[in-house]
Amino acid sequence: MTTSQHNNPLHGVTLQLILDTLVAQLGWDKMAETVNINCFKSEPSIKSSLKFLRKTPWAREQVEQLYLTKIAKQPHAKTTTTRDDVLAKTENAEFVWPDVNKPG
Repeated sequence: MTTSQHNNPLHGVTLQLILDTLVAQLGWDKMAETVNINCFKSEPSIKSSLKFLRKTPWAREQVEQLYLTKIAKQPHAKTTTTRDDVLAKTENAEFVWPDVNKPG
């Protein structure tokens, strides 16, 4: 039996993408304030955070909730984010989300 994922806001969003987005928009310090885990406080890296969060369901759930409340529900946030979106955001501080309703 296949479970439908169309109502899951994290469907298709990888843990790495969640971390990349949070780091780009909030930074490690703000993430550590919100989710009190050492991998965000002491020499934080995407690699060490992924390793810890994949083994620790309660911490992963908190990070996913942080992503949903701080990133995914922001005005202009797209329902799916790509790695290119995150990279464009970090490389260009003046990045503006494209207007999907505008021809173009």
